[in-house]
Amino acid sequence: MDVSTAPAENLQYPIGRFLKPPEINAGMRESLINALAAAPAELRAAVRGLKDLQLDTPYRPGGWTIRQVVHHLPDSHMNAYVRFKLALTEEEPTVRPYDEALWAELPEARSHPIEVSLRLFDALQERWVACMRGLPEAAFERRYRHPVDGLISLHHQLALYSWHSRHHTAQISGLRRRMGWE
Repeated sequence: MDVSTAPAENLQYPIGRFLKPPEINAGMRESLINALAAAPAELRAAVRGLKDLQLDTPYRPGGWTIRQVVHHLPDSHMNAYVRFKLALTEEEPTVRPYDEALWAELPEARSHPIEVSLRLFDALQERWVACMRGLPEAAFERRYRHPVDGLISLHHQLALYSWHSRHHTAQISGLRRRMGWE
């Protein structure tokens, strides 16, 4: 299937839109943390062997290129990691939003080799997962205030970013399948 013939919603959200779980128990939390730990290897597998022309192909019409998606993941997770640590060390801190679309248009996001962001994602996820694995359950109830989204618990953030990495990796893997790049 050509990238332009698949339903737009399926291309943009190949694993579906994020749905906040009503509650997160210890087993689910461990599963979400494990998904974050596995995210760098899954991303590397999704981009393995791709050439520059392929990396510069949008994963859907009007979407970011694979290169932009790869650079976006550590950008986004870095912001999330800082928010997570602020919530652990301050009482409901107000965090600053950022314009991810503008970050994705910056020169290095459009043209820099992806290996730099792959290494950054590896290290960042390793630190974040180590932080989470050392926390008591009650710490995940701590919250931060987002100016647009309101109060966000660390449980909610964990679920969101576990989904986020799988979401973007699936966009890349989906394009590879549709284009026959496997």
